[in-house]
Order: sequence, then C-alpha cells, then structure tokens
Amino acid sequence: MEGCRALVDPLATPRFASVAASRLQIGRIREAAALGQTDTDVSPAVRVTIETIDRLSDWSGRVIAWFIVPMTLAVTYEVVARKFFRAPTIWAFDVTYMLYGTHFMLGTAYTLMKVGHVRTDMLYQNWSVRRQNLIDAVGYLFFFFPAMVLLFYFGWQEAYHAWTIGETSDASPWRPIIYPFKAVIPLTALLLLVQGVAEFLKSLYAVRTGRLWAKRVVIEL
Repeated sequence: MEGCRALVDPLATPRFASVAASRLQIGRIREAAALGQTDTDVSPAVRVTIETIDRLSDWSGRVIAWFIVPMTLAVTYEVVARKFFRAPTIWAFDVTYMLYGTHFMLGTAYTLMKVGHVRTDMLYQNWSVRRQNLIDAVGYLFFFFPAMVLLFYFGWQEAYHAWTIGETSDASPWRPIIYPFKAVIPLTALLLLVQGVAEFLKSLYAVRTGRLWAKRVVIEL
C-alpha cells in the first residue's frame, strides 16, 4: 500500500517512491549486470563476437516483430468481412498462418538472446552462477548445436525442393506459393546457430569468472 500511495501522493517521501519503482520492475526486461567486469576479463575478439551477434539478433527481432501488424490487419479484415458483410475471403487463412509462423520462428533467436525461452527452474534457480552456466554450456554443445544443424540441413532440403518445383499450398482454394514460407525453417536454424555461439561464449565466461556476462539481458516473468 505504501508503494501505491507513493505513486499518487505528491507529498510521498522518496523512500516510498523508490519502493514503488522497484516493485514495478516485476515483469519488465532488466539487465543482469556482472559486477566487477573489466576489459581484461575476456579477449577483444570474444567481446566483439558476442556483441556483434547480439546486435544482429536484436535487429532481426525488432524487424520481425512488425510482422504482427499485417497479420492483425488480415485477421481483422476477415472477421469484419465474414461477420458483417457475409463475404469471407479465400486468402486470410493462408496470410495469417504464414505471417504468424514467420513471426514466431524468426523471433526465436531474439528470444534466446533475451533469455526468454521456457526453462524448468526447480533445481536450476538454486545453483550458483558457475553451475548454471556449466549446465548451459554442456546443453549448447551436446544438444542445442546438433539439433540446430539437423534442423538447418533437413529444413534446407525441404525448402530447396519447394523452390525447385514452385510448390503451392493446398490448405485453401487460394493455393498461394509456399516455398518462401518453407525457407523460414533453415533461416531460423541459422539465426539460432549464430546466437547460440554468443550464448555459449557467455556461458564459458560465467563458468570462468563466476559472473554473468555484463550485457546479458533477462526477461522476468
């Protein structure tokens, strides 16, 4: 209650305002700063690699996020046309699942950078930073990278075949071309592989120093 009064009471003390501000951080994106990190903690090449990959994933995520706008417009148009004018379209279904699938898949590298993927924390959250990141590093090396390589390989084969034959969708009478949509699969695997390299290096840094990477971003839920 003190925190709530601090937001509306102009006479509230700075201490109350500080408490309210800290509580409002729950559910927001924060940066987990690594205390005491210096330029000598990691080689310049590693630092540049991590920061370059993070910038790439951040840029791609922000671009892909805009796909939700045409998808929402397509769904809205379909609902209005169907419910109010009895004139359903033959294209809205295909446009919707292709845009949403692209939005979902190509955004996974951005989500990985933000540490936003689902994680089972029953044991993990109680471990030290070194143990957490040791488990992460092992997971990336023996599970994540092999899985992404396989996804890229088979996704590329499927996409290449679709482009070769000019494949179209059979999900609706509209039958739009589907090979650009299938190309999203290997592209997603490639983006995840690249971001995985940065996350693996961050994990190795934390194992060696006992501190999180200084610019590692965490999404609090």
